[in-house]
Amino acid sequence: MKKVQIYTDGACSGNPGKGGYGIILVHNEHRKELSGGYRLTTNNRMEMMAAIIGLEALKMPCDVTLYTDSRYLVDAITKGWAKKWQGNGWKRNKKETAKNPDLWQKLLDLCEEHEVEFVWVKGHAGHPENEQCDRLAVTAAQQSELAIDEVYEEY
Repeated sequence: MKKVQIYTDGACSGNPGKGGYGIILVHNEHRKELSGGYRLTTNNRMEMMAAIIGLEALKMPCDVTLYTDSRYLVDAITKGWAKKWQGNGWKRNKKETAKNPDLWQKLLDLCEEHEVEFVWVKGHAGHPENEQCDRLAVTAAQQSELAIDEVYEEY
């Protein structure tokens, strides 16, 4: 399996508000940057979307180290929360519904396709790729033509 590093970040102007994601994919000497934005979304959705789009960009199953400054994302995967919510019909407990089940499902499916290790990095702490992903995400959220996060807007 190819070893790939994926760096991700999400940003939101207001929460909810205009949002964006930034991604850097690295394999050996190859590097690719991706970004996009939505007119109304949340920061957590953008953090998740960055991971999803980064993994979807891979053309074959890969051994991935995914770096993110989102504790929500890292903890939900590494501590098994997302799988538990999935097994409970997207319920966090008997009363509370899990947020973002559409994105959690996509992410869990992609984690079956690839070998993914999620690594937390402190945001805004000088990590070069995290800082660049943040710039990509913020710039994407500021575009005039933003996509519609249809699932979020249906809530």
